[in-house]
Amino acid sequence: MDEYLPTIGLEIHIELKTKTKMFCSCKNDPNEKHPNINICPICLGHPGTLPVINEKAVIKTIKTGLALNCEISRYSIFERKNYFYPDLPKGYQISQYSTPLCKNGFLEIDGRKIRIRRVHLEEDTGRLIHEKDCSLVDFNRAGVPLMELVTEPDIKSPKEARKFAEELQLILRYLDVSDADMEKGQMRVEANVSLSSDSKILGTKVEIKNLNSFRAVEKALEYEIKRQKKVLKSGKKVIQETRGWDPVREITFSQREKEEAQDYRYFPEPDLPPLEITEEMIEKIQAEIPELPQQRRERFKKEYQLDEKSIEIFVQQKELGEFFEKVISELPPNLNQKELLAMIKLSANYIISDLLGLLKERKVTDENFLIDPENFAEFITLIHEGKISSKIAKIVLEEMFKTGKDPDVIIEEKQLVLIGGEDELKEIAEKVISENQKAVSDFKAGKKEAIQFLVGKMMAKTKGRAHPQKAREILLNILQTKH
Repeated sequence: MDEYLPTIGLEIHIELKTKTKMFCSCKNDPNEKHPNINICPICLGHPGTLPVINEKAVIKTIKTGLALNCEISRYSIFERKNYFYPDLPKGYQISQYSTPLCKNGFLEIDGRKIRIRRVHLEEDTGRLIHEKDCSLVDFNRAGVPLMELVTEPDIKSPKEARKFAEELQLILRYLDVSDADMEKGQMRVEANVSLSSDSKILGTKVEIKNLNSFRAVEKALEYEIKRQKKVLKSGKKVIQETRGWDPVREITFSQREKEEAQDYRYFPEPDLPPLEITEEMIEKIQAEIPELPQQRRERFKKEYQLDEKSIEIFVQQKELGEFFEKVISELPPNLNQKELLAMIKLSANYIISDLLGLLKERKVTDENFLIDPENFAEFITLIHEGKISSKIAKIVLEEMFKTGKDPDVIIEEKQLVLIGGEDELKEIAEKVISENQKAVSDFKAGKKEAIQFLVGKMMAKTKGRAHPQKAREILLNILQTKH
């Protein structure tokens, strides 16, 4: 057993997907390339300006809280969080401290509940751009609606921390409250970690910032746990501080001593009224919550009996999962259970392997994606019924992807109909045998793989128009009776 046990908590900031900023009508586009375009006197904190609460941001935060099993506060206020930094134009940030919109929730990871202390709403800060001899400030991001989620210190390992962040990102995307793209700074993770030899006592907390990928979350925590162990084993004490993450050297480094809540001098925002959340409003938002990732996993397993790997692809890529379900709904009616499950599996395999390979970076929702679910279901039916071989299936699917044509039309145009006549197949088989005497000798010597080689040669000769099983049967029959 390890001498020191890690305790981890996460603080996650999420930029909400709204048209306008949190307290003004400026466009919410923090990735605008031209600096200081989407700004006004309100988000720049000019004297005499009055903020107005963005209702959509409040609704999206409550929706997130409900999806994460939180209690929703019926009464909530905004407060001023006072501190000075060049990217904070007002000298304070409008945030929530005493009455967060959502509290006491949880997210289940691998069957274990990670408690969520709070989910609250605030405004984002500006962005600093460091040049060689100066620092510049871009205020396009200042005032963007920012949702902050704080977990309880329930996470036990770096891997679990990563899984929590990944699942949260998925939920945010299913809810359509944020794209939560970490590379674009739409989801920013900070991790608190402490070590203790007693599971009942928390050690000294260290906060790690600048974690802009799931890999960084896991690697930074792994490094910090090793670093703190080394400090404790040497008889020294861990200092409570904020540390940064260097992704190149993969180490954490000291930034500053950690501030406490009282250092920010929170007090109620005098320019904003309190929020009163009614039961009717909560019920309306609850009704808008779609099927969430974990519910989809459970349903796909029960309804379609897919393997976990396939299910996870359809959960992670929501649009692909929706396309798969539309395909299944277009399969022939009156199939027995065995046939239906076989075709479901076939559909999943072709979507995940062949179709995903053709899509590459594109999505099935792109306007240039030409295959409709009905045609794809027809394509699967042709394979299942043995009307096209796997080799022909590849050609047909590629043509469907390029043109959007019906598979039957493609088969007719390209003369890809399977050779059905036994006499014609026998004639081709005889030629293959006469041209590949070494494989024939290997087969007679008991090498079973030789028959597969001959089947391959026969498929090549017919350009995939022979059914593999039928070709195999005819080859075996000739080899066993005539040779």
